[in-house]
Amino acid sequence: MIARRAILAALLAVQGAALSISVRAETPAPVVPVATLLDGLQAVMKAGHATPFATRVAKLGPIVDSSFDLNSILAASVGPRWNGFAPDARAALFAAFRDFTIASWVANFDVDEGQRFVIAPETRAVGTDQIVTTRIVPTSGEPTRLDYVMRNGGGGWKAVDILVDGAISRAAVQRSDFRALLKDGNPAALIANLKDKAAELAR
Repeated sequence: MIARRAILAALLAVQGAALSISVRAETPAPVVPVATLLDGLQAVMKAGHATPFATRVAKLGPIVDSSFDLNSILAASVGPRWNGFAPDARAALFAAFRDFTIASWVANFDVDEGQRFVIAPETRAVGTDQIVTTRIVPTSGEPTRLDYVMRNGGGGWKAVDILVDGAISRAAVQRSDFRALLKDGNPAALIANLKDKAAELAR
């Protein structure tokens, strides 16, 4: 459940009024993928454990694909070694990373406990990126803050990182986690690790 996850520790509240997570005509373009993701998360939470895990993964998968630039996130998490991998190794690693990422979202948002998702009404620029600040507001206790780093690439605005507490980069944390598994320059150990983690989440 959300309250048990380290990434969803109690964080600082966002100042100002919040938008509904539903996309409106006037919703800023960088916010749209985030709002779509939060709508999807609400749907899988409402589906809950009565719906098979694989069904929830299949429902959320396309939304994660459209909301995140998973290839850029993976490349940033792997670091300079990414460019040295053969194309087939990159493809295998990407597939394992995608499966793990989607399974993680489904496992972390697995039950509806009355939480509300809200989005700060304005984005802020960091270079050419835009930061979309969100809160997960529980029925009691402090809200959880997650900032989405949005980048406008060839496929439109997509998230390339998540900042916990507005500062802790998820890609940087993953890069630290991946480093030991990539020390010999071979992605096989990381691929196996991600597959094992995805399978464990599904169980």
